Amino acid sequence: MKKSVIVLLLFILSQQIKANRDSLYIPQYENRLKHLSGYEEFFCDACGCAAGNGSSGFESLLNPQFIGVKYFAQDYKARENLFTQDLTQDQYFNTIQIWGKIPVTRKLSIYGSIPFQFHDKKTLQGDIKISGIGDAAVMGIYEILRSKNEYHQLNGGAGVKIPLGRFDEKGITGVNPSFQLGTGSWDYQLALSYKFQKNLFALMLNTDYTIKTENKKNYRFGNQWNYSATGFYTLWRSSNSTVSGKLGLQGEVYDANRQFGEVMPRTAGSALYSKLGFEVSYKKFSLGSELMLPAYTRLAGGDIEAGSRFSLFINFGI
Repeated sequence: MKKSVIVLLLFILSQQIKANRDSLYIPQYENRLKHLSGYEEFFCDACGCAAGNGSSGFESLLNPQFIGVKYFAQDYKARENLFTQDLTQDQYFNTIQIWGKIPVTRKLSIYGSIPFQFHDKKTLQGDIKISGIGDAAVMGIYEILRSKNEYHQLNGGAGVKIPLGRFDEKGITGVNPSFQLGTGSWDYQLALSYKFQKNLFALMLNTDYTIKTENKKNYRFGNQWNYSATGFYTLWRSSNSTVSGKLGLQGEVYDANRQFGEVMPRTAGSALYSKLGFEVSYKKFSLGSELMLPAYTRLAGGDIEAGSRFSLFINFGI
């Protein structure tokens, strides 16, 4: 089933690329399409650590400079009893965040987000729930290169995560030490994004790397590498409204966690997701959603299996 999803996504994406070679160019939309070239898709939210940290990106194709609210949900299944092979513990990570991307100069923008987390896991001893503010994030995004025909654009970013979320030392004793409101550490991120856009089609290639530091409890979550490839296509458009769809793949790789400098076993891992989404804009408002399904998952040495992810946002263009 997972292989079928990937094959289907790649097939549809290839058809969109073929369609781009046909006569799709509509002159009256040229200026509007140029406006879309500020789109970015990097940065992570959720708690900022392994198996509980989703890389979901900025998401907004139609309002590249914006302020808004986003809901992001993830689910996992963990091995509650290490003496069995069964994954029996359901874990749910939920985030509501205020986010925005504000222009400073023609080439420089500042991205920021403040999340509120409410997480839940089902154990044999009963439900465990945690909620509260998460770690805030700030990133500077700079336009490195833009071609004269505006088909190609390269952006780079550097940012920091501010440890506002509470880190519970007891939480690291479970199968998933990322069941936290925050990492308790100052973490740093580098990002790179390439965009090709022509007529009604756009392709985004993104990668980012998060360097995580040791917190006051002498615990350090593993560094994280994210990468993604996403195709966008304008499905319908009028003078003040647009509907766009997107298909893509996204991968995440996690290094092992450390405590007092020692590697914690079965904390590294990786996952690959297929994703499908849409965005609708009306004047300065945009509404969008994305569904991600795991194509491959091996987290915490196989003790954690990633499930689906879902996001919904509403933004106001500035």
